[in-house]
Amino acid sequence: MPFLEIEFPLEARDAEAVEAALLAAGAASISFFDRGDEPILEPRPGEVRLWSDTLVRALFDGTSDTDAWLCRLSALLGPELTESATLRHIADRAWEREWLRDWKALRFGPRLWVCPTSAAAPADPNAIVVRLDPGLAFGTGTHPTTALCLEALAKLELHGKSVLDFGCGSGILAIAALKLGAAHACCADIDPQALTATRQNAHANDVAARLETLDAQQPLPTAGCVLANILAGPLIEAHERLAAACTSGGDLLLSGILVAQQETVLAAYRASFDIVGVAQREDWCCVHGRRRPYGGGC
Repeated sequence: MPFLEIEFPLEARDAEAVEAALLAAGAASISFFDRGDEPILEPRPGEVRLWSDTLVRALFDGTSDTDAWLCRLSALLGPELTESATLRHIADRAWEREWLRDWKALRFGPRLWVCPTSAAAPADPNAIVVRLDPGLAFGTGTHPTTALCLEALAKLELHGKSVLDFGCGSGILAIAALKLGAAHACCADIDPQALTATRQNAHANDVAARLETLDAQQPLPTAGCVLANILAGPLIEAHERLAAACTSGGDLLLSGILVAQQETVLAAYRASFDIVGVAQREDWCCVHGRRRPYGGGC
């Protein structure tokens, strides 16, 4: 189906009222974008935080009359909307595949690759390949936080180890760990869709027999390698649980941490872990820790 795209600055309008008006007018989708370069840090649970200069983009049925859409929106949001709005007609495409067109295979370390299911295998005969298409859960390797974790994983000795992926999203980290030689992985998340996506991706990569999923609110199993690519706040809240889950001498990889939040996160984990290193990419960092013996001092 073709679409009509309408964009306009949010300005002083209430975002929820604008969203409600657009839906009432028949919008098929509504998105909010940053018109400048203003970072949005972690919102509180249930909070929707927008930029001071926000662009609203809505898609409507492109077979209908353009003037009719503008008249309807002007009546709902004010006549000044027509002065600031821009319109663009978007031709019909195979949207379910269109957005994958520019997603290419990515390499992390010497041998680990994350490739779309439709991509050709890397030329390297020793390549370790994770097949993954973007879906409902976070984690494809394109975001700096995931990339940092995958690069750190590729450097670890994982053969025969158990892995806990806390906040697993798509399961990409656990699946990569299994491909790199880990014996077993437990993937924990509070989102049922993430657990479903993880199981599907594990089947697609022939590692389902060595992977289990778990509601993250349940007791966590112990593992020789603990992974958590979430956000700084949840990482700090979960530090005691993750420390208890990591076996003595085991590896810990934490990501989803802004560089400005690094010291706060490190402070929560230093009592239980020696900090092996911190890698940085853009505004994000990944912490590698090693579990001290239980009951050991600082």
